[in-house]
Amino acid sequence: MKNFAKIACVMALVAATPVAAQFTGPGASGALVTATEASAARAGTYVTLEGNIVAHLREDYFTFRDASGEIRVEVDEDAFQNRPVSPETRVRLLGEVDNGRSGPYVWVRMVEILP
Repeated sequence: MKNFAKIACVMALVAATPVAAQFTGPGASGALVTATEASAARAGTYVTLEGNIVAHLREDYFTFRDASGEIRVEVDEDAFQNRPVSPETRVRLLGEVDNGRSGPYVWVRMVEILP
């Protein structure tokens, strides 16, 4: 029974110790690409887009536009973080290219408002 108590104490201490992960290498941020390049990218490719969200299509789907053209993007409400975004607002989107019945789109994980 004493061994069980010792093991339980050690396990509790290990579980309570904070983990300090400090990875400093490259992440899944995705290369900065144009809407046209994102349309041609393989599904699963992480990309970063800079431009404007110009139209709301339905539910979480919007039209993103930059100098090269347009691509459909899926942006969850959480990604906007309660910040207003209009067609005049310049944004940086981080997301993953995917293919749907209507063609390629970018599933956006993060929206950053640019100056």
